[in-house]
Amino acid sequence: MSTPHDWLTLALTPGVGPVGFLKLIDAFGSAATACGASRSQLEPLIGREAADALKADSAAESVAAALAWAEHPGCSLMTLLDDDYPPALAESHGPPPLLFLRGQRELLARPMLALVGSRHATPQGCRDAEAFAAGLAGAGYTVVSGLAAGVDAAAHRGALTQPASTVAVIGTGIDRVYPAGNRELAQQIADQGLIISEFALGIRPLAGNFPRRNRVIAALSRGCLVVEASVDSGSLITARLAAEAGREVLAIPGSIHNPQARGCHRLLKEGAKLVETVDDVLDEVGRPGVPLVRRRAVTPAQPEETPLLAALGFEPVDADTLAGRLGLTTPQVYAMLLEQELAGRVASLPGGRFQRLG
Repeated sequence: MSTPHDWLTLALTPGVGPVGFLKLIDAFGSAATACGASRSQLEPLIGREAADALKADSAAESVAAALAWAEHPGCSLMTLLDDDYPPALAESHGPPPLLFLRGQRELLARPMLALVGSRHATPQGCRDAEAFAAGLAGAGYTVVSGLAAGVDAAAHRGALTQPASTVAVIGTGIDRVYPAGNRELAQQIADQGLIISEFALGIRPLAGNFPRRNRVIAALSRGCLVVEASVDSGSLITARLAAEAGREVLAIPGSIHNPQARGCHRLLKEGAKLVETVDDVLDEVGRPGVPLVRRRAVTPAQPEETPLLAALGFEPVDADTLAGRLGLTTPQVYAMLLEQELAGRVASLPGGRFQRLG
């Protein structure tokens, strides 16, 4: 009979991976039998290096660390055999055999939506991500994202304002936070939401980890909303994986002059659903049976439509261009921009450009 130690040993042995793990279980019937198999039996299934690592018990330290970590408050391990392992993830290709969880484990039983986008999002993109996440969580969806900078972080912040909360799927060991600037946000998610990792403790943010993270995000979710993304954004990988898994893919359009909108436009050309409001999203993915709404959303007052805001429009623009539109000098425009920036109505962008917020 397999023990948790056997399961962890297979899951955490370098080189085995989710697909190799399932091959071993299929071939030997249990983790205990697989751990006791010979090199000659293991090698055709997982390759020589992984077979050598398994026979050398190279995961011993990782297994001991995982078991000790799971004893801490709010921390737990979830295996593919557990009754509460999410069915949608279990049915995906190569589901993680082991998940490290920190936070509210029960959130994995809720309907979920992915909200992803650029790490280099514009201020307006972050505002959109936060507002959509709050609206979707207010409607009862737990918002899933990747704890990256930009859109991901904004999505988590927005969803944390609602009881449905948020799930962060990360590409490092669960004892690490990447980027480090999201450390405070990660703690808030651990307190009010849930953080998930399939990687052993201590694993650094390696490039190969993030496609695996994106696969989990896509598999957990009923649909995937992309807020802003360049054409080489990793969020497009998440959207593609969601489409391959039969999930709805949705995108928010942006300015043709905004490079962070071009990925969304590509998705729209490829058949993603164009959405402009939270209701548009809900019309496509459906509404959860019992929305959890305990707070009344406060609709922000619309800023007064000043000549400067009207001249800005909704595309990034530089001060010289604005001066020409307004018939003013550039120094006069800079003074007006500063006033609006302090009021939270305008954001400065790289390259001396400015963008209206809302």
